[in-house]
Amino acid sequence: MSAQPRYDKVIKNVRVVRPYRTAVDLLDVAVSGGKFAHIAPEIAAGEAREVVDGKGLLAFPGVVDAHTHAGIYSPLEQDALTESRAAAQGGVTTMLTYFRTGQYYLNRGGPYAEFFPEVLRRSEGRYHVDYGYHLAPINARHIDEIELLAREHGVTSFKIFMFYGSHGLHGRSDQQRQFLMLGEGERYDFAHFEFVMRGLTRAMENNPALAEHLSLSLHCELAEIMTAYTERVEQEGKLKGLAAYSAARPPHSEGLAVWIASYLANETHCVNINLLHLSSRKALEAALTMQQVFPHINFRREVTIGHLLLDVDAPTAVQAKVNPPIRPREDVEFLWQQVLARKVDWIVSDHACCASELKWEQSQPGNIWLAKAGFGGTEYLLAGLVSEGSKRGLSYNHMAELVSGNPARRYGLAGKGDIAVGHDADLALVDPDETFTVRAAESESGQGYTPFEGQELRGRVKQTYVRGQLVFDHGTVVGKPVGKYLRRPYGLDGP
Repeated sequence: MSAQPRYDKVIKNVRVVRPYRTAVDLLDVAVSGGKFAHIAPEIAAGEAREVVDGKGLLAFPGVVDAHTHAGIYSPLEQDALTESRAAAQGGVTTMLTYFRTGQYYLNRGGPYAEFFPEVLRRSEGRYHVDYGYHLAPINARHIDEIELLAREHGVTSFKIFMFYGSHGLHGRSDQQRQFLMLGEGERYDFAHFEFVMRGLTRAMENNPALAEHLSLSLHCELAEIMTAYTERVEQEGKLKGLAAYSAARPPHSEGLAVWIASYLANETHCVNINLLHLSSRKALEAALTMQQVFPHINFRREVTIGHLLLDVDAPTAVQAKVNPPIRPREDVEFLWQQVLARKVDWIVSDHACCASELKWEQSQPGNIWLAKAGFGGTEYLLAGLVSEGSKRGLSYNHMAELVSGNPARRYGLAGKGDIAVGHDADLALVDPDETFTVRAAESESGQGYTPFEGQELRGRVKQTYVRGQLVFDHGTVVGKPVGKYLRRPYGLDGP
């Protein structure tokens, strides 16, 4: 009688890219029970039930896209399905998506004790990749629910949208109470931001086992400056398109917001702060300055692939409208310099699928002011980084830190983000030599267009595995959705 194979699957002959290493080694990778079970230069084919020839492809740890927005412009059930297909197409194996009460998303208010279980019900069985949620405390009651959300639902990351004081998703607004569905007497302002930070600090103090995993993310732009500059740019009429939108939400609006957020973090002893989608030289320099001023604050700095691949001269114009805006080329190059200098902690997509019938005003398709903000891009996150990063001398190992290891560590996903025994067997197999032209028609996203249309990228995802299960294979998403909700901290011995 022959012995039973030791492993469920062996993927042979892959160049394993690990974060925090300096080499890429040709290895075989064995999987059992959805985990990496053995990694070695040679694993006998007879030891596995299934053998896959990796053909010398790069094997990146599955991408942890730590900034997405499923369910913002379409029903969550629909978005979770189509946009996780796009994620799998791009080598993403974990999506962390921002969610809140108010208009868009589920278009309802109320306590998270009632709201978030509904989010989980609508998500179940819809994602092709693993997923988790960041939540935004919009009102005072939500602050009191931070500990409940962390203990009962494994939500350990929260968010503040600093520009919502007088701006909605797309521009100036005097309907913020309705937009956020705030109760009588409630305000969404700097005082509220301070109290959110104090609430998170209390949660850290009351739950020491969770403290290192609890963090607060901030979208840093100031509504007052944006309001004044939007009026000025519109009245002058000298700028159009993305250049106009960038000028209307100027970089110093970002930079000043970073300073205010950092001061409040120091005042409230809120020590784990994530500065999201820093888009400009002024914003990133402000973030680096604040790290020096408040060295005891554990800052993390995020940049998006959109702000690295696009500038204000992008021919796709209104399709690339996003908050904070796409910036001039000099800002783009500064961001790349800081990525190379290890001043950026992770890179994300900020994926927010917005279909063409919603994205721009159909009667005025070129009007940047009437277009909605946000676009998808998770399917191009890894390919874009491999393509453009390689040109600039960014190592594969550093890339793995930026899109896998670092976000996994920060957001309480110790079982993700690396190719190591005991970790979830999440893999993205990439051909670094295959060149392709971005075409929206080839995307799995439900968006129907892309601001990256026509860009030539070098480095294509060929296969994606989630916990050892093949979910994307040479251009096709395969199988039913296998993604599971990740209660954090999700560790090597976790759920």
